[in-house]
Amino acid sequence: MNRYVVIDLETTGHSPTNNDKIIEVGIVIIEDDKIIGEYGTFLNPDKSIPAFISNLTGITDEDVKDAPSFSEKADEIVAFFEDSYLIAHNVPFDLGFLNAELIKNNKKPLKNPVIDTVELARILFPQAPSYKLGQLAEYTDIQHTDPHRAISDAYVTASLFLNLKQKLASLPYETIDHLLRLEKKLKSDLYELLFTRREAQAFSMEEQSDITSYKGLAFKKANEKQVEKLRVQSSFGEYLDSIYELNGSMDNLMDHYEKRIGQREMSEEIYDAFQGKKHALIEAETGTGKSLAYLIPAVYESVSSKKRIVISTYTTQLQSQLLDNEIPLVKKLIPFDFKTALLKGRQHYISLEKFEKELVDGTNDNYDITLTKAMILVWLTETVNGDFEEIQLPSKGFMFNKRISAETEGVYDQTSPWSKNSFYQKARKNAQQADIIITNHALLCTDMSNDFQFIPSYQKAIVDEAHHLEETVSKHYGLKLDYTNFQYTLNNIGATDDGNWLARIIGNNDIDIPEWNETFALTKYEIDDLFRMLFQFVTDQNRSQRAVSDVGRIQYRFDKDKETTRDWQTIKEMATRLTFYLRDLIHLLTYTEQQLLKIDALDRSTQDDFLVTIMALQSYIDRVEHLFLIDDHAQHVKWIEIEAYGAKNAAFLYSEPIEVSNLLAKDLFREKESIVLTSATLTMKQSFSFIKKRLGIPEDRLLTNKIKSPFSYHDQVQLLVPNDFPDVKGNNVDDFIYSTCEAILSLAEITKGRMLVLFTSYDMLKRSYYLLKEILDTQYMLIAQGISSGSRSRLKKNFINFDKAILLGTSSFWEGVDIPGEDLSCLVIVRLPFQPPNHPVYEAKSNYLKEHGKNAFFELSLPNAVIRFKQGFGRLIRSSNDRGIVFVCDARMMKARYSKYFTESIPDIPTSYTSTHELMDKANEWF
Repeated sequence: MNRYVVIDLETTGHSPTNNDKIIEVGIVIIEDDKIIGEYGTFLNPDKSIPAFISNLTGITDEDVKDAPSFSEKADEIVAFFEDSYLIAHNVPFDLGFLNAELIKNNKKPLKNPVIDTVELARILFPQAPSYKLGQLAEYTDIQHTDPHRAISDAYVTASLFLNLKQKLASLPYETIDHLLRLEKKLKSDLYELLFTRREAQAFSMEEQSDITSYKGLAFKKANEKQVEKLRVQSSFGEYLDSIYELNGSMDNLMDHYEKRIGQREMSEEIYDAFQGKKHALIEAETGTGKSLAYLIPAVYESVSSKKRIVISTYTTQLQSQLLDNEIPLVKKLIPFDFKTALLKGRQHYISLEKFEKELVDGTNDNYDITLTKAMILVWLTETVNGDFEEIQLPSKGFMFNKRISAETEGVYDQTSPWSKNSFYQKARKNAQQADIIITNHALLCTDMSNDFQFIPSYQKAIVDEAHHLEETVSKHYGLKLDYTNFQYTLNNIGATDDGNWLARIIGNNDIDIPEWNETFALTKYEIDDLFRMLFQFVTDQNRSQRAVSDVGRIQYRFDKDKETTRDWQTIKEMATRLTFYLRDLIHLLTYTEQQLLKIDALDRSTQDDFLVTIMALQSYIDRVEHLFLIDDHAQHVKWIEIEAYGAKNAAFLYSEPIEVSNLLAKDLFREKESIVLTSATLTMKQSFSFIKKRLGIPEDRLLTNKIKSPFSYHDQVQLLVPNDFPDVKGNNVDDFIYSTCEAILSLAEITKGRMLVLFTSYDMLKRSYYLLKEILDTQYMLIAQGISSGSRSRLKKNFINFDKAILLGTSSFWEGVDIPGEDLSCLVIVRLPFQPPNHPVYEAKSNYLKEHGKNAFFELSLPNAVIRFKQGFGRLIRSSNDRGIVFVCDARMMKARYSKYFTESIPDIPTSYTSTHELMDKANEWF
């Protein structure tokens, strides 16, 4: 069958079962890979079109009032689909509506073979940033002139399908062969397309020069480019002159180049630290251009001394920015070449060996795992790095990823063909040959706590986003334990008769493990019982003893001094019993491994599996013992989190060291020659003393510098604080939320939306969202973290794409969200970002400080809140042309005894503290 009919519908809503109706049909016909015809018509839905649908599509009641009804056009529409595939971008939606209407009109539903271009694009374009039609059109260079109109969307879907067919034609035989095996579990009917392609490939003489294969798995060949090492000819001062000064490389390369004094100052400061073998704290305010400011001296130092330098970031977003934008720019600015490598932890890289095994063992795969496998098969023909972050796998594919990551590989064996093609080993090799290694804080900590085995040896490093270092070290030297991952590990091992890992191994070799199934079942039962008990235990605690996390989980801190109840004793007994069962499982696995060795039935990969599985079980024993059976509450804070309305075993356990400054002093600052820590937010009230203490940096080897922003904040920003808001304490929370929403509404009128509202509590965000939803005009698009679906970057994109939008965010939205220009004109900070005093980590650290005679508020709570506030404040002005308002609903900003710590930690800007009414007049004038 070589005829494809693409359909797109516009409707009055999302569901035919809610009596939603079709208002426009667009059909495009493809034969012999060419578009040969089209058909479009409005349909009268016999009901009013909702305003938001008219806004989206541009179709009004006026457009459809004289249009035919569906029943008048049904036969004409159905005739198009005779002897053809039905194609749509999200088939269940379009075919569901069409068939619902046909059945209502006593006609037979369509039963054509279908192709869903969402599913097919996910498989064949695994690196696309999004699978919405508009974004796929952009990704594949298709003109999309009239989105959300049926004929235009059908045309784009048809063009996309033809692009997808071309992509399919470029895939190697082995990839197509595997896709054919997966096809029956997919939603699209792809058998004929894939079979035809495989047959064509089987007789083709064409070899793909950039693809190699092993054991039936095709993947891209590594292209190892050697960088010729050049000598640095100039002094550092001459080098900087040639970049930053008039007629320098920046001036010649950039239009309207304006020298930023702070940028050069920062480069000089870093070079001085490197030369003097000192550590440095550098706060570089927004607009400094800090990434270039540190890359320029890092490259010079590395190439001239022939010693690598490590650059560590907290977010992958900054890593991508460095690799995709900043480093290519530095290469254009400087007169010599250098080599950069990105290095992440093992869990980020795919293991080809484990993936090939999973492809063979696919009997129990659900749809998500089948789709994940199909996407990975195609991605392997494209990727050079094998880094999972390059692709958007289905969320339920996450656990499958863990099974096929390089973390599951055992001992590195140079003689194995798989090892030769290991993405992780390639990344390590690249890092060994690089001048600049880019990594993340997590791997920096892993390296530090494992005698520096993970990152090739270095003596100098730059830590960007350094205000996150303490928290990363705490998490890294701590641990977590949760029900889902625990049970997942056991389910992967399986019983001897359930078709999982152990069953497959012993089934192939006829080995008996008599006690396994009983011990295995008891272990699983004990885990479930323990986590249910923990869930109930937290539920039973007094509200005053509990905290709420910023994503709405209930938290409870435990330590031996306050846990004297019988319930806690029962929990400890259950934990002890669980460790015994886990040890029994390890003994039985060791016995099984020995039996297999005796009959010579253990290949290298299975030996790896045994090693990794036993280590995983041992790690669970260590964690359970640390959390419940070892008393070290003076050094560690331990707590439980539960989802209030979650499953009754959804408990999450955490432990972190209370103090990491000693760890960092010993394991990082004493070990390394020079560590430069930088961020836009390191000082409080112009002083570095807080961050110095928290990170344990030795005073005698420390340089500090605060680089001023080149922006004219005084002319670009107004700070407005109302003096008439209800006090949030006591029972006034509802009144406070109501006043906040009224202010948001008034500001939205003035700024036409374009507003980011930052909350410190998810509960307050949620309540504000539903109140705003009631009172806001429908012309405003309201987007809220945790309520509107999508990742942080997806929500940000939606915010930018709508003319009048308001974005509500908590936790992660306080930083790293970059919305330059007129897209953001107003920042509302609802509460000063103090952590709740009963937050487990804060509570433990605060007690620790009190025991050492210190003031926990001024030493911990206030500095953390100020740094967080500065991060939030920094969302507004991202370029010298931005203008805007910061509206802080919390009067403590002006009247608390500590208010100057906030006001003196941000740039000097015009500030108004008066009634809400007067502030709105002021905002109106300002815009």
